[in-house]
Amino acid sequence: MQFSPTTLKDAMLIDIEKRGDDRGYFARTMCRDEFAAHGLVSEFVQANHSYNRARGTLRGMHFQKAPHEEVKLVRCIRGAILDVIIDLRPESPTYRQWEGFELTAENGRLLYVPGGFAHGFQTLVDDVDVIYQVSHPYTPAAEGGVRYDDPAFGIAWPEPVTVISPKDAAWAAV
Repeated sequence: MQFSPTTLKDAMLIDIEKRGDDRGYFARTMCRDEFAAHGLVSEFVQANHSYNRARGTLRGMHFQKAPHEEVKLVRCIRGAILDVIIDLRPESPTYRQWEGFELTAENGRLLYVPGGFAHGFQTLVDDVDVIYQVSHPYTPAAEGGVRYDDPAFGIAWPEPVTVISPKDAAWAAV
């Protein structure tokens, strides 16, 4: 795996190393020892799968409040998404900054999202599957979010939002 820092402190883009032959390829998508060697959380307690029918579907921007912050390891396994993270840690030099990453089934990239970040994504095609691992069990009382279109962040979504949950549409602006 190749680990590349992003412009946001502690977030990491991870490229898998495909080893191929006539059958196809094999690649590791997580290795506890390699993650630990890069100073990343290497223990995950839950795995989630999100299926999205329509292009333009937006999920986010979600986070878990302290002390239940989740580190996420996100990968698109069918289709393509723009995965967006916002640093919401007041002590961070990249506080309130965002960055987006195209994750596709084809590129196989993973995004490491640190605790204290809001996370969301928009589908770029129909029929998209996203899987992600989290470091802390989901805690409903610790759930939080920010508006996907909050001018305080100015996220440039590539598609018109065609589908969004009522809860995600109702998050307050900061």
